[in-house]
Amino acid sequence: MKDAVEKLYNGRSRRATRFRYGLIAFDALTIVFFIATAPLAPTLATRLAEAVIGLLIATDVVVRLWIARDRWEVLRQLYTLADLVVIVSLLLDPVIGINLAFLKVLRATRLINSYRVLRDLRRDTALFREHEDAAVAGVNLFVFVFVSASIVFVLQFDRAIGHAGYVDALYFTVATLTTTGYGDIVPETPGGKLLAVTMMLVGVALFIRLARAIFLPSKVHHTCPQCGLNRHDHDAVHCKHCGGDLAIETGGAE
Repeated sequence: MKDAVEKLYNGRSRRATRFRYGLIAFDALTIVFFIATAPLAPTLATRLAEAVIGLLIATDVVVRLWIARDRWEVLRQLYTLADLVVIVSLLLDPVIGINLAFLKVLRATRLINSYRVLRDLRRDTALFREHEDAAVAGVNLFVFVFVSASIVFVLQFDRAIGHAGYVDALYFTVATLTTTGYGDIVPETPGGKLLAVTMMLVGVALFIRLARAIFLPSKVHHTCPQCGLNRHDHDAVHCKHCGGDLAIETGGAE
């Protein structure tokens, strides 16, 4: 049974690929759920939904640790740490009564930041192979925007305002990240002002990274077996650094 599960998580078959895409679809749905319910007062239905989601996420983490050859390496991975934070936030939210929506949105790191998903997308999607850097940068910016908006909403806005308050928090976040600064919504506390400074510094860096990925010539991610260079032209046969032969994986016929 362990071998069968390991093949689903790490295998290269179409069945395994569909399974991993299904996990990504589940991740996307949970992120939408967390964002949509962030400004709402908790109800029995949302608590039950969060409990089910937390149980499924915990099961996924346990299974990944079970089949892993190096469990410490799995625990150090970014999306595993994000999953653990999400699980803890789902457990603590009803106990301490504090809105931890900004921690739940960290689940979005799973959308792209898994090397197996990246491998599947590179193999199956020509568009992703051509724009991988832009896709990863876009997901990272998406995560930062909604985590920041959730933090702003929790710390600076009244939860009773509901979705209108969350839209204000998102509006303030984007205006701050882009350094637009209309001034109609401003933080009034020292903590809020420090948060805005952090958002501007990190947000500008993420925007620049996304712009570079969009406008600069794209490269294929493939590690040269001789010198380790991991960026190459799409049609490269030899490494420009050392001249070694490359065998860049493409989406050709199987």
